[in-house]
Amino acid sequence: MTTITIDPVATAGLVAREIRSGERDGAPTKIAVARRAYATDRADLWDAVTSAARIPRWFLPVSGDLTVGGRYQLEGNAGGTVERCDAPASFAVTWEFGGSVSWLTVALTEDGDGTVLELVHEAVVPQELWDQYGPGATGVGWDLGLMGLGLHVADPTGAIDPRAAEAWSLSPEGVTFSRLAAAGWADAAIADGDDPVAARAAAERTVAFYTTVPEA
Repeated sequence: MTTITIDPVATAGLVAREIRSGERDGAPTKIAVARRAYATDRADLWDAVTSAARIPRWFLPVSGDLTVGGRYQLEGNAGGTVERCDAPASFAVTWEFGGSVSWLTVALTEDGDGTVLELVHEAVVPQELWDQYGPGATGVGWDLGLMGLGLHVADPTGAIDPRAAEAWSLSPEGVTFSRLAAAGWADAAIADGDDPVAARAAAERTVAFYTTVPEA
């Protein structure tokens, strides 16, 4: 199993975050964009993010049909439909969880000897939920996923133990990482027009959500 040993400050700083306000079918949306460079070629990174054998090593167990038109399911998390696949450049899926549907696109771009991954998650977000947590509600989760992908790229033969990942998220290093990631998403929301005081308060609530031990 891959041991989670990272510098939380440096690792959180690897992600560039952006928030855009959009619209889909007449409904206002929030679009979260995360970009991170990885020290591997595009073919390898594409395999890491699309292979049913590799996705569980850094993210979650996945089942279903990972081809265009197929349905997928991440264990204990979202499922959806594969809408588009342009290997090895990009893919798009629906992201269905808790009765809501959002849209996810992942694009890979060669960058010297490495590859830049851009993740775009568009959702219709109830205003009360945005006011409470801001973009960090999903953004910090994506930061953790991109961190896991980085650990996997560095050690493709290993796998992240979910119990170790949960313990790490509650450790001082994990709390620091979540706080920096949430602050980064708050800054992105402020750049898109959110009130700074409200955005930073929402970020603190997000940190508490990700770093509080669930009640038995």
